[in-house]
Amino acid sequence: MSNLVIDIGNTFSKIALFNNRELKELKVSQTADIDVVGSLVRKYQPENAIVSTVRQDVKILELFLQEHCRYLRFNTGIPAGLVNHYKTPATLGPDRYAAVIGAHFLFPESDCLVIDAGTCITYDLVDSKSNYWGGNISPGIRMRFKAMNAFTEKLPLIEFDESFNEDYGRDTESALMAGVVKGIVFEVSGFISHYYKNWPGLKVLLCGGDVNFFDRQLKNSIFARNVQAEPDLVLIGLNEVIHQYYNE
Repeated sequence: MSNLVIDIGNTFSKIALFNNRELKELKVSQTADIDVVGSLVRKYQPENAIVSTVRQDVKILELFLQEHCRYLRFNTGIPAGLVNHYKTPATLGPDRYAAVIGAHFLFPESDCLVIDAGTCITYDLVDSKSNYWGGNISPGIRMRFKAMNAFTEKLPLIEFDESFNEDYGRDTESALMAGVVKGIVFEVSGFISHYYKNWPGLKVLLCGGDVNFFDRQLKNSIFARNVQAEPDLVLIGLNEVIHQYYNE
């Protein structure tokens, strides 16, 4: 079974082709336009397609997919093998829920904390008994830089430097960098430590645009053996939704 999986985020879109549960091809672009999607449709002629989006302007894309394959619009009301305890599922980001589905598919017998590091950083917990309990939302790295610039008169807007590794800054720009970088690493480590108290065998899965940065930082922590980078976790979850939805 060939599946076209599309995740449209705040910053960029991922378009993937799966052969059953094997990722065959992945394209990343600023938009999931017909040209990009159409090239994969013509190449692989997928049987199924699914779209997860945080935007609303995808009607043309949906019409195109409906003409070429069996189409499913992902939403957080789809059970996908989980018990969703989120009180307002309509406000739950579809990428968050898809990542949780992906985590539970990869590690069905483990309690999993999914950390999605993108525009915002989200922390979501799914346990080994298929319960999705909800999570937390925190400002992402670049959002923090923008906030300090926007809400002060003198602090400059600086670009995130992934190689920065100082404990403190020696001027304003490096002080901003140290504050954001160290602060966000301490935040992530603190969340992991907090969840470990109740779920000692916790598996931590990282995804999102800044996944490589957090993976490097946490590989040097006491949690290193339990942390795993899964850049395509949302796509894996969406592909699993297709399999479960059509019972294939």
